[in-house]
Amino acid sequence: QVQLVESGGGLVQAGGSLRLTCAASGSIFRLNAMGWYRQAPGKQREPVAAITTRGSTNYADSVEGRFTISRDNAKNTMYLQMNSLKPEDTAVYYCAASGSSYYWGQGTQVTVSS
Repeated sequence: QVQLVESGGGLVQAGGSLRLTCAASGSIFRLNAMGWYRQAPGKQREPVAAITTRGSTNYADSVEGRFTISRDNAKNTMYLQMNSLKPEDTAVYYCAASGSSYYWGQGTQVTVSS
């Protein structure tokens, strides 16, 4: 089993920045790709960014150039640096990881005020 715990969410004004952290524990040697998803009120959960064990990344068009995903395999931690935040980035952000199964964190709220 793998446990994922997100932190770093909060309230920020438009144009501001936040850094989300996802700490993994448990059977982490089984983990492959990791990523961030988000779900806004009344909307479906959507992928935001993903990163492989080798560091290859991809981003949703809506966050390309503003968000940066990274991971520290030695610390079993993944990050999402979010800059130039917009009100439409408001959502619950979830950490996810693939391994023997697909694992989810509990989510962290990000609210961007205009």
